Amino acid sequence: MNDPAMIDDASRKGAVKAVEQIELEHLSGAQDTSMAILIGPHDGAPNFVMRRIVMKESGGMPAHTNAVEHEQYVLRGRARVGIADEIHEVSAHHVVYIPAGTPHWYDVLEAPFEFLCLVPNVPDQVKLVESG
Repeated sequence: MNDPAMIDDASRKGAVKAVEQIELEHLSGAQDTSMAILIGPHDGAPNFVMRRIVMKESGGMPAHTNAVEHEQYVLRGRARVGIADEIHEVSAHHVVYIPAGTPHWYDVLEAPFEFLCLVPNVPDQVKLVESG
């Protein structure tokens, strides 16, 4: 935890925004998938980043790992999510936890598939998992 005495004034202001005003950008390495940073360091958030991910009809992400854990809340749509060697079908109001370093992937079943993804505000390293 950060020492409250060490948090600068920008971090103490907080942030309120309309999600529809935050531009989605193509997510590199994914198919028909966009991402927006909803809350992050630019808002003064020192510990976590909240991301919005939207996958279109043919969207998805190949198997990959991240150096950081993911906590996700599905807003709408339906997808198959592979985590390690298990496959889960998820839809609105499901929550997903992906431990750091665990291979995972997404395949859209009903678009748009949209979820919030919370990650620690630390450097991340994404690595594709080789198939075969």
